[in-house]
Amino acid sequence: MNTTSATDLYRGLPAVDELLRSPKVAPLIESHGQPIVAEAIRVVLARLRREISSGNLDANGVTIALEGLHAAVERQLCETLRHSLRPIINATGVILHTNLGRAPLAESAFEHIREIALGYSNLEFDLESGERGKRDGHVDKLFRQLMDKELADRNVRATQAVSTIIVNNNAAAVLLALNTLAEDGEVIVSRGELVEIGGSFRIPDVMAKSKATLREVGTTNRTRAGDYEKAINEKTRLILRVHRSNFEITGFTEQPRLDELAEVAQKHKIPLMEDLGSGALFDLRSIGVSGEPNVFESLRAGVDVVSYSGDKLLGGPQAGILSGRSDLITKMRSNSIFRALRVDKLTYAALEATLLSYVKGDHALIPALRMMHMSKEEIGKRADHFVRQIQAAKLSVEIVDGASLIGGGAAPSATLPTRLIAITHKDLSADEMMMRLRNSDPPIVARVEDGRVLLDLRTVFPEQDEVVANAVTRFN
Repeated sequence: MNTTSATDLYRGLPAVDELLRSPKVAPLIESHGQPIVAEAIRVVLARLRREISSGNLDANGVTIALEGLHAAVERQLCETLRHSLRPIINATGVILHTNLGRAPLAESAFEHIREIALGYSNLEFDLESGERGKRDGHVDKLFRQLMDKELADRNVRATQAVSTIIVNNNAAAVLLALNTLAEDGEVIVSRGELVEIGGSFRIPDVMAKSKATLREVGTTNRTRAGDYEKAINEKTRLILRVHRSNFEITGFTEQPRLDELAEVAQKHKIPLMEDLGSGALFDLRSIGVSGEPNVFESLRAGVDVVSYSGDKLLGGPQAGILSGRSDLITKMRSNSIFRALRVDKLTYAALEATLLSYVKGDHALIPALRMMHMSKEEIGKRADHFVRQIQAAKLSVEIVDGASLIGGGAAPSATLPTRLIAITHKDLSADEMMMRLRNSDPPIVARVEDGRVLLDLRTVFPEQDEVVANAVTRFN
């Protein structure tokens, strides 16, 4: 019977300095530096002391632990030095997955970020005059080019130039617009549009922070243009339309058309703003999704200012975008809040490269848009090839029909037809398989339905197919 006391076991542990002088530790110090290696040693030794204190380690256990001490220090170093923010493989079929970083960037956006990040840039410097410039000018000209192309043919607001500014997300864009255009005044909103989106972002709360007063009109399910007009008074500063991007109201409903609201706003000389939330620069009907307006349609209908996101349907970096009448955008640019909400050079670089793909008309360069346009047949061919790679006796793998989601609060009821890889295991539950996928390197995130793990290759990059197949094969 081993009667070695805990005190004696503690004494048997080496000191930090002793381990730092060990020849086996020398390569770690050379690679990573002494301070971080010393900290890793302290963590490992503290763990051993806790195990001794709890009675989980006796003398034999301590002997075994000491034999593997250097390996434990090396593992601890790897854990310490590993980035918390890691790339993962998205096999959920949700294209704009908020928890997984929403839209992946185009290769051209990454290249431009790298180009700008590694040195200096003309972020706020006018190369022609040699004077200080404006950072938002780098993307405003591209937005103007896109807007002019879309609006010119229809002679929309020919007397009103369209400008664009960028802040850090769409919530910030709404806050800036409301504070600029309606501070100490009233903003008219339909009761059916007082939405809450992810992260407890509520329109009434943002309006309160902007120092504007909410004026509700209509009912939850029915609001008419006349309801807005009746609510207009000397305190009215803005009419706000909030696109119900993450839910639907069906049945006995009514909502005025945008051009009807624009007519009311123009009659009373009050700006009309629309919070699109997701915001697209392409026609979603091209992928079979209806009822999701794009930015150009809103401006064509007579909306004065549109707010939308950069990392959703646009397919770029996280950003809040405000496009509309130049006089109103100029007021927002002059608001001191704009400086607090502005974005950095890396966001501008990514957004500029993304917009250039739109200017060139090559949507396939933008990963999120490319995924949206994938056909069920294309995904099915990849799924067939995937299944042929799987050789595991305990696995049951089949291909079934299913649906992908756009995600990101866009088109909540819209789905895209796809082919799913459905996996079951003789000994492992679906949740156990999911845990193993998340613990693989890189982590893989899928979904579970009816006791099966479902993989949707729509959101898996083709070069990742083999990585996922190998991870599934290791279930055996």
